[in-house]
Order: sequence, then C-alpha cells, then structure tokens
Amino acid sequence: MVVLRKLPGMPGWPAALGLRLPQKFLFLLFLSGLLTLCFGALFLLPDSSRFKRLFLPRRATASASSSSSASSSSASSSSTRDTDLPRSPPAAAEPRHASPAAPRRLREKLRTAARMAGPPARTAPGSRQQVQGGESRAQPASAAPPARETRAPFRFDYERFRRSLRHPVRGGRSGEDPETRARRMKIKEMMKFAWDNYKQYALGKNGELRPLTKNGHIGNMFGGLRGATVIDALDTLYIMELEEEFQEAKQWVEKSFDLNVNGEASLFEVNIRYIGGLLATYYLTGEEVFKSKALELGEKLLPAFNTPTGIPRGVINLGSGMSWSWGWASAGSSILAEFGTLHLEFLHLSELSGNPVFAEKVRNIRRVLSRVEKPQGLYPNFLSPVTGSWVQHHVSIGGLGDSFYEYLIKSWLMSDKKDSEAKKMYDDALEAIEKHLVKKSAGGLTYIAEWRGGILDHKMGHLACFSGGMIALGAQHSPGDRRQRHMELAAEITSTCHESYARSDTKLGPEAFRFDAGSEATATRLSERYYILRPEVVESYMYLWRLTHQPKYRHWGWEVVQALEKYCRVEAGFSGIRDVYTTTPTHDNMQQSFFLAETLKYLYLLFCEDDVLSLEDWVFNTEAHPLPINHTDLKAAGQP
Repeated sequence: MVVLRKLPGMPGWPAALGLRLPQKFLFLLFLSGLLTLCFGALFLLPDSSRFKRLFLPRRATASASSSSSASSSSASSSSTRDTDLPRSPPAAAEPRHASPAAPRRLREKLRTAARMAGPPARTAPGSRQQVQGGESRAQPASAAPPARETRAPFRFDYERFRRSLRHPVRGGRSGEDPETRARRMKIKEMMKFAWDNYKQYALGKNGELRPLTKNGHIGNMFGGLRGATVIDALDTLYIMELEEEFQEAKQWVEKSFDLNVNGEASLFEVNIRYIGGLLATYYLTGEEVFKSKALELGEKLLPAFNTPTGIPRGVINLGSGMSWSWGWASAGSSILAEFGTLHLEFLHLSELSGNPVFAEKVRNIRRVLSRVEKPQGLYPNFLSPVTGSWVQHHVSIGGLGDSFYEYLIKSWLMSDKKDSEAKKMYDDALEAIEKHLVKKSAGGLTYIAEWRGGILDHKMGHLACFSGGMIALGAQHSPGDRRQRHMELAAEITSTCHESYARSDTKLGPEAFRFDAGSEATATRLSERYYILRPEVVESYMYLWRLTHQPKYRHWGWEVVQALEKYCRVEAGFSGIRDVYTTTPTHDNMQQSFFLAETLKYLYLLFCEDDVLSLEDWVFNTEAHPLPINHTDLKAAGQP
C-alpha cells in the first residue's frame, strides 16, 4: 500500500508516491508513453474524427468533415460512373484488365444504396445530425443541402424506331404471281416441319435436333446455354407469320431460358446466334424480354476483352468470366472472323442500354487493326491478343476470315452511311482481294483463292460463297465504273458457287471445291464432300435477286429447295449429308440451328417482295438476324 506523506527536502507529488530516484524516472517514462499512445489513437485511428471534434477549433472540424465528405462523394461518384451510362466517355475510362462488371440490376441496387447511405440513424425521422463545439443536436431536414441530381434510367424509344422504318416489316404482299407465292408457302411449310420436330424431340433439352435418333444435341460452343434453335428460329418464325410457333418459342424464352450457366462458350457463336437472335426479335416485336436477355448475355461476354490489346479471346466461361484462345489457334491467337464479327451486335447493345462500353470494345478492335501493318493490304486470319501483331500470314475469304469483311460494309450501311472508317477499310480490303486473290479458272469460272504467305491455294470453301452477295451489296454505293465491275464480280462468284451445286449428283454443294489438277468447282478430297445445310449460296442468290431481279436467281434457289426436300428431309426433320456426289447419301443426324435462322429465311425472302425486311431498313448479321439501320437518334425524348 502506497502511503501519502510529505518527506522533508523532497518535491511534492512524486515524493508522495514514495518512489526512489530510478523509480521516478521509470514512472515518468511510462506516463509519457501512455499519454502519447492515447493521443495518437485519438487522432490516427480510422474512426477518430469524432474525437478530433473535442480538441480542434470549430473551423478546423468543419474543414476536416467537408474534406472527408468530399472524398467519400468522389469515391461514390467514381464507383457509379459507368452505370450512369455517359454517352461519350474517354477511351481510357475502363482499364482493360478490370474485373467483370456485376450484373446491371445488381449494380443499380448498389448505386441506390450508396446514394441513400448516411450517418447512423440516431435522430428522429426528418432530421439530421450537426456537430457544433463538440455537441450533437438534431436539425430539421429542411436545412439539408439539396440532393445530388440523378440521371433518369435510359429508355430506348421503340415506338419512334418503328415509325422510322420506311417499309412494313412483313411487307405489303401486293402484286405477286401465284407460282412465287406457292413456292414461298412451300418454304414456310419446311420451316414449320423443322420447328415442330425440334419442339417435339429437343425443346427445353438441348440446343439442336438429331432427327434420325429423335433427340437433342448440345454442342460445345454454347457454354451450357440451351435453346440455340429456339433463339435462332425466333425471327424466322415471326417473318413467316407462324404465329403459334412464335408464341411457343417466346414462352420458352420467358420461362426456361437460363443464363446462369458455367461452361465454355465460343464468343463468336454466342454473339451471332444468341445475342443476334434476341436483338432482332426485340426490334421486330418490341417485347422487352428479348432485349433484357440480350443485354444480360452481352455483359457476360465483356471479360473476354480483358487482354493487353483489348482484342478478345475466342473462348469464355460464362460463369467465371475466364477466357482463353482456342487450342488449335496458332500461338494462342484470336481469329479474324471471330473478333471481327462483333461490331453490329455490340453497337446495338449500347444503343438499347445506353451503356457505351459495348461500342467502345468494338471500336478499340478497329483501332488495333488500323495500326497493324497489312501484308499486301490483306488481313491475315490470326492475330495475337497480347501483342496485337499477326501470328501467321494465312488469308481466307472463307472460314476464319469471312464475316470480318461482311461486317465492314454492313457497319457502314447500318450507320446510315456515316461510318466512313468502315467503308474505307472495306474498300481497301476488297481492292487487295481483287488484286491478289481473285482468279479465273481455265474453264472461265471466277473464284477467290486462299493466300498462305504469298502462295495461293486454289480452293474456295462453301463459307466463301457469301461473298457474291456482299460484293453486290457494297457495289450499290460505289461510283460508276467500280460499281459495274463489282456487280460483275459478284455475279461471277455467285455463278461459280452455283456450279459447285450443279456439278454434284444431289445438286447440293460440297464444303469446299477446288480448281486444280483439271478439276473445277468440285471437291477432290473425301473430307470436303459433305453438306451440312449451309446457307451461304442461297444468301448470295437472295441479294443478287433483290439487286438485279434476274429470274435465274429464283430458279437456282428453287433447285436448292427441291434438293433439300429430296436428300435432306427425313422423318423427324432435316439432316445434313456426308457426300453430295451420291444419290444415296448417308445423313449426319444433325439439324443445324442455322438451317432455321439462315437457309430457310434466305430462301423465303428470295420469293418475297423486296419490302419484306427491306434492305433500306435492315442489315442481316452473319446468322441472318435482321438489325435495323440507324436512321435517327432513338433515345426517349427528354434524355440527355
């Protein structure tokens, strides 16, 4: 027990503790350390601002609080800036390696919560806390500063969009002859037959129909997404006025189309089939479910762009957001026809959502391509997403390259001829193709060869047969002499592709055909003799018919209809065949979703009047899903 007493000759209070000199020193050292620790805690701990108010003058307190509030407000503003959807953000606003964005609905909830967050609710409703001289008191809410103005949710003006169309979506149905109508009705019956069997044996189970075994099949391209045939068929069912079947498909999308999957998907295939099909059906019908599904799925694709260059990788896990290149792609490269076939759909995702991130992603692809050197003015098929350089010099207008060129001219048309960059890229590319790849066989057939580091491979794939239609479409907007030259080139290429059909026993074309060793427009390898219900030849027939009205294109199209009925129609749908050069072919047991999306749609349009999905109002994505030409600004009135 410490005895408090005064000792003679000793100072007062330390002596009162009865301590010797060394003890006094230790005690003072301990006391000073304790005081330092306490005051340091008051001023340095994260929640120390409430204690600072006890010691700092009032002005300093107010200044500190204001600084803290401004910092918090700035952080909140920064975290919600991309969800506020500015129209023209700087290109560097989003880091290339940023984490995948949260689903849009979740981001909106977080933003709302951030705006509503405030000090602890210890005061009565309708009042707020104010600190003065270390005391807290309630102040009426009327004294609060005005709330920060928030931007109204973006809304696309669908009714205004429909009024901007120059022709009815399904046309006027006037002045057609009975034979043309009968042929169109036959194609409509084929579509109904293909759909009914898919619905019976595969709807809700898998992506595509196996018509021989009468079951479903889901490929490894869709990342666990089901219903590829449903989404691909929607706009075809609508255009053909198969109303009951369209409602069946719509109901499946509303109730059963689940986007919460965890699988490896092709960025390209999900974009052109699923997003393209959903966007097109929204524009045709105005049904919100198609728009919301397209936007949600579009956000799931964004992590694929998180590369050093912004060039997306080809494969993405739709659950985790991880992406990588195809194992067969040279040196981990991305494929020209894949990353170059996003522009149409992603611009429409930004148009409908008000979120510029989608458009910025594809515009960055353009910037990368504009910087890289093009050998002989050509675009090779493999580009490194890490360095932005070509990996090898293989050029093809067919597989691996095809739809990149298609999307250049269609981007220009979709912009109502305002995207001059796309038009120049298309013109320059076509000039290089004409100079280096377009050849004529000994028998007078014009074809587009493939280019491998300067060495030509004299073959043409079925996929390359779309180019006749593309060149004809682009020729309509070229000056006089070039227009005529390009129309002649388009007609010659389309005629060559027709020859590849006419020279087979089934009157259906092979996967690839060659011009060497005395062979012309025929497959010379067993691995190239199959036909999988592809649409590219009839696609060119449709464009050439609409742009020239030469009867031969309808005649050639009807030959395809007859061949499909004779060799590909089976008991429960349509199937590809393994050899077009035999009249007793073996079926491959696959009704491809693009048969309903493209082949039957293009055949149907071939026998329609020109105002059905008029080329003045629509461009078709590479899966034949119609997307509207941007004739006007379609934000809802009153929006910034």
